[in-house]
Amino acid sequence: MSSTRRERVLLAAVIYVVLLAQVLLYPGLGRLVATLGATTDLQPRMWFLGAEFGAFILFVGVWGAVSDATGRRVPWIVVGALGGAVGYGILALLPRLSLASFETVLILRVVQGAATIGAFSLAITMLMDLDGGHGRNMGAAGIAIGLGTAMGAPIGGQLTELSPVAPLYAATVLLAAVGLLVTLVEDRAPQGRRSTREALATIRRTPTLSIPYAFGMIDRMTAGFFALVGVAYFESAFDLSPGESGIMLALFFAPFALLQYPMGALSDRIGRTIPIVVGSSLYGLGIAAIGLVERVEFAGAGMVVIGVLGALLAPATMALVTDVANDIDRGTAMAGFNLFGSVGFFAGFLLGGVIADAYSYPLAFLVVGGLEVLIAIVTLPAFLKLGLGDVPTVTAGSSD
Repeated sequence: MSSTRRERVLLAAVIYVVLLAQVLLYPGLGRLVATLGATTDLQPRMWFLGAEFGAFILFVGVWGAVSDATGRRVPWIVVGALGGAVGYGILALLPRLSLASFETVLILRVVQGAATIGAFSLAITMLMDLDGGHGRNMGAAGIAIGLGTAMGAPIGGQLTELSPVAPLYAATVLLAAVGLLVTLVEDRAPQGRRSTREALATIRRTPTLSIPYAFGMIDRMTAGFFALVGVAYFESAFDLSPGESGIMLALFFAPFALLQYPMGALSDRIGRTIPIVVGSSLYGLGIAAIGLVERVEFAGAGMVVIGVLGALLAPATMALVTDVANDIDRGTAMAGFNLFGSVGFFAGFLLGGVIADAYSYPLAFLVVGGLEVLIAIVTLPAFLKLGLGDVPTVTAGSSD
């Protein structure tokens, strides 16, 4: 195995573990927040998720800017992973220490989220630093994200059956392992120290980054939507247990994960426009349809279909960030992408939860799916006019 491929695999493993740890909590979220001092209602779940993703939004840009300014990635990933492990571990211990006021839990979630997002975002940035084709590298990131989420859902559901805090203990071990694993990867960050302020000016200097950022935000909105509203919908409409709900999420994330790398390589050959614009449109329509079905078998089939479509658009969207950004600005550029993605995830469970609670689940599915279609329609002229979907010859032709 070549050095590039070996490092691609190792970095994908880091991303996979971070996502696995995060998603372990989702299927049993109701039981977990009850154990940590709240109720099983939808609102405490929203706050529990919101605290982490609020920290993602606030701190992801800081990690990227500091990485670009110092010309280092690996030490910051180690700090973020170990900090996240400590955060998960303390959360797991709170019930035993009789300190599980929900306010304390939310504060710890902010700290844990602030650390974890550094490991996640900078691991993706290290993939951007590799040769071998942006689509392939982002496909590796995508398959890691998809596999982590696909496996995290059913495993987390089964762990919850053992104990509501078992996923927290598992997340602690996983993130500690990430802190060790990433030290095996060469730090290829472009050299040249800059101030953090100069690094943060990246987005202003490159306005075309707003296009992949917009898609990243809407795509992650759907993930946030399914993490909260989707699970609640499956439990309510089809009377599923946490373990069964985890399997429903896995029906989406299994094809989403397994097809990421080939779909990313495809976008290196045919460009980004078709995978992003067409994939996003069909993906949104599929989401809207799932909220209308009346049998669990049809809902499961719909999850598989949108998993395939999500795999078509996700790596192409991340690769577009790499296409547009300058080499020295990659950390900040990807941090910006993850910042918008975190905003989207937060909006997904917040918007979806409010609509589902006030009106109905089908309307929530329709609104979220409709936003995915809308962003494709609005941005199509920019793709065609600016040639954003064109792949640089050197990137598309690389075969490492």
